[in-house]
Amino acid sequence: VQLQASGGGLVQAGGSLRLSCVASGSIFSISTMGWYRQAPGKERELVASATSRGITNYADPVKGRFTISRDNAKNMAYLQMNSLKPEDTAVYYCDAVVITDLGDTVALLGQGTQVTVSS
Repeated sequence: VQLQASGGGLVQAGGSLRLSCVASGSIFSISTMGWYRQAPGKERELVASATSRGITNYADPVKGRFTISRDNAKNMAYLQMNSLKPEDTAVYYCDAVVITDLGDTVALLGQGTQVTVSS
């Protein structure tokens, strides 16, 4: 089972980006999917998460600007990022808690995608 994130890039302050994450492999279900980010010299921090039932959670710095959504049928999660600020610059990672076809619960962290916001 693996996660693949995409959608990062370079954008000017005030702009928008949409990140996508897809989980693939022997998946029975996914309980939680989310996004973390890590800026240079800083610890990785939770940005947003969403349960399979649509309960969402956001870090205070992104509330009102970022929206997480999921497509459970496609095992995908999205992060719509609006009104981007230079301080949003970071490597963004997708994570998921996956229940495999064998009944194992696996916590996954995908490869990162770089988001750079210029001032």
